[in-house]
Amino acid sequence: MDDRTTTDFARTEPLDKPAMRKPVARKKGRRLGLLILVVAAAAVGWWLYGRQPAPPPQRQNPFAAAMPVVAAPAVTGDIDVTLNGLGTVTSLATVTIRSQISGQLVRVAYQEGQMINKGDLVAEIDSRPYELALAQAQGALERDQALLQAAELDLKRYQDLAKTNAIPRQQLDTQISLVAQDKGLVIADRAQIDTQKLNIAYCHIIAPITGRAGLRLVDPGNYVTANDANGIVVLTQLRPISVIFTVAEDNLPQIAKRLRAGAILPVTAFDRSGAVKLATGVLKTFDNQIDTTTGTLKLRAEFANEDDGLFPNQFVNVQLLIDTLHDATVVPTSAIQRGAPGTFVYLVNADNTVAVRPITLGPASAERVAIQSGLAPGDRVVVDGADKLRNGAKVVPREADSRAAGPADRNASPATATPGNATPGNATTGNATTAPADSQNGSRRSRRAP
Repeated sequence: MDDRTTTDFARTEPLDKPAMRKPVARKKGRRLGLLILVVAAAAVGWWLYGRQPAPPPQRQNPFAAAMPVVAAPAVTGDIDVTLNGLGTVTSLATVTIRSQISGQLVRVAYQEGQMINKGDLVAEIDSRPYELALAQAQGALERDQALLQAAELDLKRYQDLAKTNAIPRQQLDTQISLVAQDKGLVIADRAQIDTQKLNIAYCHIIAPITGRAGLRLVDPGNYVTANDANGIVVLTQLRPISVIFTVAEDNLPQIAKRLRAGAILPVTAFDRSGAVKLATGVLKTFDNQIDTTTGTLKLRAEFANEDDGLFPNQFVNVQLLIDTLHDATVVPTSAIQRGAPGTFVYLVNADNTVAVRPITLGPASAERVAIQSGLAPGDRVVVDGADKLRNGAKVVPREADSRAAGPADRNASPATATPGNATPGNATTGNATTAPADSQNGSRRSRRAP
């Protein structure tokens, strides 16, 4: 029995081992998966809850740190009241020289582009046909003078005979008429002589004005006529020369008042860019009517133009000096700001803080503007670095160049004019005004103020 039992046990043992391994393997797999799940959950929890969020950036108080700015004092000085306009250089005289007679052009006595003085020979036409006609007229005059002399002698004899009734009265009257006819022929012959002399003079064409010769229109050898539309040459006067420009009609009373008072108003012409000064002249007169389509008035200024800096039909920027304000409070135009309070400046206080100070603008000239109210001489204003300023902000002021508020520079270039949309009182339209020149400030200052 013991042997059977041992045999059975030995026989059944290999059959029981696989059955025991399966539950053990399943348990180990469950434990490993559970462990992985726990680790993953811990990692997710640490990711979600273990990290501390970064603190939000602190907003800096604009009043905490002092901001560097450039300041300039308001000064007392003279400032020019000017008007800016767009103009065109116009010659005072332009002459197209044409022949007054017909004939062959035998000589051209000028060079293209040459300055020709009044009375100089320009061209010459063949005068031989007119010299022959002059000789013929002189011969006719000699003949008619001889006939007149014979008729006058006969008339004298007939008058003596008529006193004694030796001849009929009719014969005397006929002789009187014949003498009158011969006198008429002599007058006609003399007029014909003068005509031929004038034609000979016309053969020598002279300059009626002093000016610059243009390109040659007819070459020597051509037959010219009196009704030629093109002419021989065009002369244009350059010295002196004028500029016609426009201003807003609102400026007419001020200009007319100054001219009636006998004032000489200086006018400065600049190039297209407004940066280069071309010439200086004086205002001569203005037109007799206002252009209703644009609301502007034409003015004429005259320039000596000794250096030929102005040329006909040239486009120029014009600056007209109307008057000069004396002892005005002046600041640089870069100090002017615009916003909710209107036109204002940032005033630098003694404790290096800034305050918004509303002001009233006056006339502007170049880079300076007059202050009618709101500032006093000696007040320091911010001219650069005002973009981030607020009322009461602390600043570190640095003094600007003292030349910024120096004397008025009449040779400074005018503000760049923008054609079109002309608005009286706005300097940027090309028709500057004595009103505050707000247009000289950039868009950087057109913002809301505190």
